[in-house]
Amino acid sequence: MELRVLAVGDVCGSSGLQFMQRRLRSLKREHRVDFCVVNGENSSVVGITPKQAEALLDAGADVITLGNHSYNRKEIADYLDDSRYILRPANDSPLFPGKGLGTFDTKAGPITVINLIGRCNMPFGPDNPFLLMERLLKEIKTAVVLVDFHAEATSEKLAMAWHLDGKVSAVWGTHTHVPTADNQILPRGTGFVTDLGMSGPIYSVLGVRPEQSIATFRGGLNSRYETAPGPCKIEAVLFTVDSVTGRCLQTERIVCHDTDSTRG
Repeated sequence: MELRVLAVGDVCGSSGLQFMQRRLRSLKREHRVDFCVVNGENSSVVGITPKQAEALLDAGADVITLGNHSYNRKEIADYLDDSRYILRPANDSPLFPGKGLGTFDTKAGPITVINLIGRCNMPFGPDNPFLLMERLLKEIKTAVVLVDFHAEATSEKLAMAWHLDGKVSAVWGTHTHVPTADNQILPRGTGFVTDLGMSGPIYSVLGVRPEQSIATFRGGLNSRYETAPGPCKIEAVLFTVDSVTGRCLQTERIVCHDTDSTRG
């Protein structure tokens, strides 16, 4: 049986969240999505609250993944421990709240979702994600395994995909908020894209007001980042997976703007 998995790029701020609430379910129907993973770590621009997490789940996300801003909002700590539908990076400290791996039911049977964080230019000192994946894969029993690798360096994301080729169904990168044109299926059957992109304001710098980012790069003082105003978009990749073999059969980039939905 084929399983259609929609992986959605980082949700940015209140406007990105509101657009997800308006459009995600119709987007899933349009593309006949069976399972949806959404990276939500920027729902508060930096971080996510329990209320925002619940809003994403109500909007149609089956699982929420996070990243380097997982713990910026202190009220999320208990929620990470209590909810099985939100994952923080598995290679963060075991003392941090939450979990980095979950198994979920779908029409095609159980699947596993893993959230990882990269080591290049990240603020934490997490466990090595490559070595951790080797350990985790010895314990995972499901045929379909999906990996959100929240990382800065494109080389690190691509290396992870090759490291896992034939061992997981799909690996996608998040964090850099700019969609890449390299969605592909690696030789042994793992679907991959370096970065999904983001879900938030179109006229922005990674979701933030452009003038704030410009001020930072000019070396001036800056206030806390704010979400840019204006129309929004959802950027995602649709992975079609064979639920028996776990191999990826097709990848397709999905872009949804305020006024339309296009395939690429």
